[in-house]
Amino acid sequence: MINRDRIVQTFLELVAIDSPSGDEDAIAAELERRFGALGVTVSQDSYGNVLGRREGVGEPVVLSAHMDTVEPGRGITPVWDGADIIRSDGTTILGADNKAGCAVILEVIRSAIEDGAATRPIEVAISRGEEVGLKGAANMDYSRLSAKVAIVIDSGGPPSSVQGAAPYSFGYVVEVHGKSAHAGLEPEKGVPAITIAAEAVLGLPQGRLDFETTGNVGRIQGGLVVNAVPDYCKVEGEMRSMEFEKVDGLVTRSKARLDEVQSRHPDARIESTFAMGYPGYRLEPGDPAADLLFGVLRDMGMTPDPHPVGGGTDGNVFRGHGISSVVIGRGGYNQHTKDEYLVIPEMLDCARVVEAIVRRI
Repeated sequence: MINRDRIVQTFLELVAIDSPSGDEDAIAAELERRFGALGVTVSQDSYGNVLGRREGVGEPVVLSAHMDTVEPGRGITPVWDGADIIRSDGTTILGADNKAGCAVILEVIRSAIEDGAATRPIEVAISRGEEVGLKGAANMDYSRLSAKVAIVIDSGGPPSSVQGAAPYSFGYVVEVHGKSAHAGLEPEKGVPAITIAAEAVLGLPQGRLDFETTGNVGRIQGGLVVNAVPDYCKVEGEMRSMEFEKVDGLVTRSKARLDEVQSRHPDARIESTFAMGYPGYRLEPGDPAADLLFGVLRDMGMTPDPHPVGGGTDGNVFRGHGISSVVIGRGGYNQHTKDEYLVIPEMLDCARVVEAIVRRI
């Protein structure tokens, strides 16, 4: 049976381990240790994702979460008075995104062992680098996963809150190569890369373009000193839409804009790369993961609430590898902020739902 005190203690112990994206070694080692202690055959793949398997009966299921957090996520001090809410102390995030998901998976396995309950084979997939572009999932060793269904425990709200649609995402890098010159003595001899990049940026998609499509210029880097014409500038951004045709059209328009800017500045060189970050999806009738989850939710008296979410998760990447995935809530709110908090009863409900899924043989 899911144990409230135990899962809360696990969560508090996990958030005490700093794990901002790129600095996950300590939490990866601890998760590997904890899963191993529960009899899971577990190790890290070449990218450092924690992958494991617990044998069972019937068709396997992947239980997935990510181990990294956003900044500020170092020295987290949870505030909890023993009631139903755990909060950040206001100086950092709390880390419910996604230490709560990790705690749920550990508790589900502990509960099965404690009850002597039969379960499906459970394949554990805890990724690194989720918060910086789903990098762990993109580099995961999929030869170690045989399941065709995944429950991704990585959304806000209760477990009935389900990501019913998630966007296609394309990322891009634009590099402008100009020519340096002394900005005070002979600026006319320079080709200002930052100025040219600024022209390009003005024509790249930004903000909310329609109810399901967004664009963002996220990073600009260029120049070394203020008294030299900059000879290099790099622009990085992304575009998302629930419809592939829309985001593909944005890519085409962006490339045309870059060609236009290049034609006005023949002495510069503009190079660009556009690549799909992850595929989008919509849950449709007959989807194996959705059917499994929705059946369990209804049996437990909960009404599934699938709705579109503008962010991508490891579930997007899993689907690109042929694993039907569904993303559920685990009680977190105000994610990625210092006001983040966790509703304990909703985390417990999430654990009970996941427990029912793995025990549905």
